[in-house]
Amino acid sequence: MGSPTIKPPQRKLPLSIVTAAICALAFIALLYTERITSFSSSNVFKFKSCAKKAASKSSTPTKGNRTAEENSVINYAADDRFEFDPKECNVAEGKWMFNRSYKPLYTDRSCPYLDRQVSCVKNGRQDSDYRKWEWQLDDCILPRFNPKIALEKIRGKRVMFVGDSLQRGQWQSFVCMVEFVIPQDQKSMRRGRVHTVFRAKEYNATIEFYWAPYLVESNTDVKIIGNPKKRIIRVDSVAKHAKKWMEVDILVFNTYVWWQTGVNIKSLWGSFANGEEGYEELNGAVSYNIALKTWANWVDSNVNPNTTRVFFTTMSPTHQRSADWNNKNGIKCYNETKPIMKRGHWGTGSDKRFMNVVRNVGDKMKVPVTFLNITQLSEYRIDAHASIYTELQGKLLDEEQKADPLHFADCIHWCLPGVPDTWNKILYAHL
Repeated sequence: MGSPTIKPPQRKLPLSIVTAAICALAFIALLYTERITSFSSSNVFKFKSCAKKAASKSSTPTKGNRTAEENSVINYAADDRFEFDPKECNVAEGKWMFNRSYKPLYTDRSCPYLDRQVSCVKNGRQDSDYRKWEWQLDDCILPRFNPKIALEKIRGKRVMFVGDSLQRGQWQSFVCMVEFVIPQDQKSMRRGRVHTVFRAKEYNATIEFYWAPYLVESNTDVKIIGNPKKRIIRVDSVAKHAKKWMEVDILVFNTYVWWQTGVNIKSLWGSFANGEEGYEELNGAVSYNIALKTWANWVDSNVNPNTTRVFFTTMSPTHQRSADWNNKNGIKCYNETKPIMKRGHWGTGSDKRFMNVVRNVGDKMKVPVTFLNITQLSEYRIDAHASIYTELQGKLLDEEQKADPLHFADCIHWCLPGVPDTWNKILYAHL
């Protein structure tokens, strides 16, 4: 690799220098391609591991009498990955590793702020292995969530999660991951139908949730309309909701599952005060695109990036079709006890058209938005949904309903503690 005019005869560059050069070139290429691949279910470009990392992996002995789960336990002492850097680490590239010794920071019995909808163990779920899988990134280490450091990061700030019931799950997860280190007399919860506020008095901080399932306005924002054909979305207006987002320091948005109704979306321009006529029925992805542009325009016009950080949680997969993971005799996610291990699995519950809308709208925004790309890692977790261990219209499923998972298993929402904790570990790593 040296100049041929000055290279001494019979001399070669040390292998370590050649290896370092190759790794450096691969790293530079990765920086240029990371933005392209961050929303993809699989990378367009593949890079071989650098020698040091490859040697570390190959030097770990595998005992033949161990199960696959035991062999997949994370060995932090032998870990040779990079420290987490938001600009360099692709959180979509990794695998779920079973760790029998892992204990969540909270349980659905220890945290008093969890909804019954996601309190699976309290609702009768017997197996607990779904809580012992950790998301391990391929090339870097996702930091352990430290509740005291997390609270210091948000000291004196307002944090607000905005979106649907899946975003409410992420908010509850975040609250439960920090609340237990706060003295009882230094914390409070004020619940509202639309806006709920957890206050950490000692840190002069709030962790809030604001209900806006479409982000833009709709006729089903407060009083839920069960029939999706009767829902009307005001795709050009976010003002009613957005006035509650002002002066917030950290905003975490999401919207996806409410757009997945299987019917065209009644999309309205103008005010509901003028009646509900004048709407146009649009394909879900088309209506979503218009609505997300409305949201993006508000962010660009109203958010000061010097004082407010904006995050967007990508779509949370649903697992309604067991044939997606080749379980032809299965019933949705019911009775699934392990994640999918096939790399790059992508089911019918994650619509790439919506992922592309998020990417395209985000690319054109002036205000920086950090996208928490949780879709691929969540795709694998068919085992972690609420399933039959949940409630319906405020009541726990009865035995007859539990015996009919085809109609009653919830394969949209996640048990807590569970997968949304990992979403918040990624958020924590970005703060």
